[in-house]
Amino acid sequence: MLYPDFSLQEITCLTSALTIWFGETIDFLASEDKEYRSEEGLRVLPTKICDEAKITDYDCVILPGTVNPLPALFDEKLIDFLKGGLDTDIVFAAISSSPLLLSKAGILNGKKFTAGYFMQMEDTFPFVEKENFIHQGIVEDGNVITGIGMFFRAFAEAVLKRFGYDIGANFMRDSPTEYTEDDLTFYWSAEEYREFLEELKAYPYENR
Repeated sequence: MLYPDFSLQEITCLTSALTIWFGETIDFLASEDKEYRSEEGLRVLPTKICDEAKITDYDCVILPGTVNPLPALFDEKLIDFLKGGLDTDIVFAAISSSPLLLSKAGILNGKKFTAGYFMQMEDTFPFVEKENFIHQGIVEDGNVITGIGMFFRAFAEAVLKRFGYDIGANFMRDSPTEYTEDDLTFYWSAEEYREFLEELKAYPYENR
């Protein structure tokens, strides 16, 4: 889901693994067909808007955090889209402040969760079931996975493991000092190199 000031950093471990490692396709959904600026300043366009999509067409809905949750929280098209996932098996993965959106949509009703928002949010909004808040980095309850922003790798791990992907024992945590020179020298296969040279022909380059 896209909304103003969404955090790419909190979800790119997950989205990168899904697309590059495992060949999944991701739709970037928003309530309007317009440019959204991430909190890092990157400008992003949605691939679909909520009116064009059915939430039940998706196995997982990923909600990045945002330093400014109010525009998304009061975006009724976005909240109504999330409400379409009530009483389904869709996995909702929300990090940082975005569990607030799930609370408003009713997705967190009766579920344990965590979040990275300031705790006064719980007192401000009556739809937050603060008795179900767990002070942990990652919390899973049924079809909902929630996390605090600083645990973005663990959040990605939890989502990927939920879908049975083999991510190894040290997901995106390898230390550079543990590798030899050979380990850090990369070669294409002969076929991959041939494909690269074919692609290169489309560019104004001469091998001198």
